[in-house]
Amino acid sequence: MDFSDALRALKGGGRIAREGWNAGGQFVVRQAGYPDGIPINANTAEATGIEEGTVCRFRPYLMLHTADGSFVPWAPTVSDVLAEDWEQI
Repeated sequence: MDFSDALRALKGGGRIAREGWNAGGQFVVRQAGYPDGIPINANTAEATGIEEGTVCRFRPYLMLHTADGSFVPWAPTVSDVLAEDWEQI
């Protein structure tokens, strides 16, 4: 499928990946964010200079599950957007 189809799958709660990715186990998900806010933890407080426990709102974003099992915020490359090898997993 193309990226338009993949994006619709993400918005519907699905997980997507590219057949062409070299590392196994990678996939992308949509994190719904925290529109009502959550208290920030020590890591976020240190990074932002905002007091720990302050309630902050977070907008939706995409996350990549990496080959080592961790998550990282993700934005598609031009190659990703133009690819036709997306699949819902």
